[in-house]
Amino acid sequence: MDDKTQKLSLRREVGLVGAVSLIGGTMIGSGIFMSPQTVLSTIGSPGASLVVWACCGLLVILASFCYAELGTVIRESGGEYIYILKTSGPVVAFLLIFSSVLFVRPASIAGIALSFAQYVVAPFYGDCPPPVLTVKCVAAAAILVLAIVNCLNVRFSMSVQVFFMTVKVLALVVIIIGGVVMLIRGNTGSFEDSFENTNLGINPIGIAFYQGLWSYDGWNNLNSATEELKRPEVSKRMEGFPLITALSC
Repeated sequence: MDDKTQKLSLRREVGLVGAVSLIGGTMIGSGIFMSPQTVLSTIGSPGASLVVWACCGLLVILASFCYAELGTVIRESGGEYIYILKTSGPVVAFLLIFSSVLFVRPASIAGIALSFAQYVVAPFYGDCPPPVLTVKCVAAAAILVLAIVNCLNVRFSMSVQVFFMTVKVLALVVIIIGGVVMLIRGNTGSFEDSFENTNLGINPIGIAFYQGLWSYDGWNNLNSATEELKRPEVSKRMEGFPLITALSC
């Protein structure tokens, strides 16, 4: 009899394009389209809001570089859970995954799904606000569809991820081009006294940073699928690329 024990492992079917799409697709979500107005209204001025966005992007880029190094050293899926398990023990790791599975991740997914549903049903109601029940039903349907897609096949889910990331990047490009056209036409009123009426209190600055960091959320998702990457050392080194792209946008 063969005494060798076989270790259960995941199929390495996620390539470089899929890895970049996983980060970019999760980062460029509903938050980037909804948070700017909250950041601007909270901090009080366009100049200060741009500073907040730049600081949030810098923090996320530095954190992603740390995660890229961790992903090449500890090549196991699980993200924060596996890192805390290796460094702080099973008790702290269990508390992290317990709170994440029951509270943090469901709340985040629900917020993203509701934002998506709000945009989807808005064209059908014109100037009237859509019914809350309709928004919730569309959000629930979106969560179920994406869960089924991710359960069916890794390659198919990566193809869906790449498609939606391309659509969202094109949407951002359209918004950026529209902003540049408006600036060329002379609509530069927001840059005159751009730091006027800035709220320097701890509360507005904290809320602005919270909204900005929430928009960048998703930069750490690739480390949860390290064992599914074809070449982790290459994909992890490219982890900062979509972050730099998102920051430049």
